[in-house]
Amino acid sequence: MAKWASDNVMDAALDYIATADRLFVCKDQPSDYADAANTEDLATVTLTAGDGNGDYTIADDTSGRKVTIAEQATITVDHTGTATHIALGIAGSSTLVYVTTCTSQALTAGNTVTVPAWKIGIGDPI
Repeated sequence: MAKWASDNVMDAALDYIATADRLFVCKDQPSDYADAANTEDLATVTLTAGDGNGDYTIADDTSGRKVTIAEQATITVDHTGTATHIALGIAGSSTLVYVTTCTSQALTAGNTVTVPAWKIGIGDPI
């Protein structure tokens, strides 16, 4: 028997990710929003939340659905350290939504960093 799920099922999860209005460049994996915004934070940028509003685009992928987070260029580095993680959060509710790793990069306070466009995917049922 074949397995199937409506795009709406996967899009519900991706829509939630797209409510994040903060992107944190972190020196280690944060455990919660406060950790991402304070202890682990090297640089922060405000995102425009919502699908199709500039920073998030939900679409088909080769094996499911994806949300693409737009490039965030020239983010001011607030604290010196080595970036190892990217985190998404919702400021109003202090909710940590998603954390992923990134290419390790030494950052220096006062400089800038660019986070290239990236995607989060949810695969079709297998």
